Amino acid sequence: MARFIISILILLLSFYWFPFNADKDAFGAEDEAGRFIRPSILAGTWYPGSPKILKRTVDAYLNQAKVPPLKGHLKAIIVPHAGYRYSGQVAAYAYRLLRGRSFKRVILVGPSHRVPFPGISVNLQAGYRTPLGVVPVDRATAEAILHTDSRIHWYKDVHAVEHSLEIQLPFLQSVLTNFSIVPILMGQQDFETCALLARVLAQIVRSSDSTLLIASSDLSHFHSYAEAKKLDKRFIHLVEAMDPKGLYKALGRGECEACGGGPVIAVLLACKRLGATRCAALYYANSGDVTGEKDRVVGYMAGAVFTSSDKDPHPK
Repeated sequence: MARFIISILILLLSFYWFPFNADKDAFGAEDEAGRFIRPSILAGTWYPGSPKILKRTVDAYLNQAKVPPLKGHLKAIIVPHAGYRYSGQVAAYAYRLLRGRSFKRVILVGPSHRVPFPGISVNLQAGYRTPLGVVPVDRATAEAILHTDSRIHWYKDVHAVEHSLEIQLPFLQSVLTNFSIVPILMGQQDFETCALLARVLAQIVRSSDSTLLIASSDLSHFHSYAEAKKLDKRFIHLVEAMDPKGLYKALGRGECEACGGGPVIAVLLACKRLGATRCAALYYANSGDVTGEKDRVVGYMAGAVFTSSDKDPHPK
């Protein structure tokens, strides 16, 4: 009996760890009558559920973000992923840069907060729904990424419950038109996995006419206000130095914190491959600046990665 119970427990655990449809060809088995559209899991909680209120909220954040002109070719932005009450204004500093630009494809890279899984997962669903409409997924690019390496998978259920990518979409819908996305989540954030993803992203972006990379990450979690600022200052310094290896080591030593450290490192590595030489920290704040409660705060930054001049080393 004891062995039987143990066997049942092992079986149940196997479903817990891998409850996903990992079949790379399963996408073609379903229709596109809405079932492939990922519904919003954040509308009405992390951001407003009303389209009018959501659009008004995002536009207000964008209009309050004053960003000086930055010379160079924009390759990527780094943005937080908390509820809009906490990090919406910070994120707006990065998204303000996209006004007037014509990116047609956005590759979003974020961490998996809720479900552990090996490697990397790219989402092959047809689109993501928000109160502002459906954002289409560039499935051709997503499938191309999927087939580049055996460590890249499609775990649909991982994307179904993850907030770090969806939270970016209303901002994108407010500053870009006629664009598609490629949603990527990292289940592992070791340097080897970051480097793998960076190689793939650089290859995709190099052949693209108009692609933006986005790294989604919050910074330190649940420290005092003063300690958070110290930890986050170290993170920001290494990001501005375009030092992904140093950032990885600093995260490992506890000199700084970021739930999306892997996505930031992967995007920085990819941008360096694409000729980017500088990253500007556009704005920093933490939850204590919003709520006034400074005992346990979460840090947020907005950043932008550029080539050194308006002349792109990879001409469009």
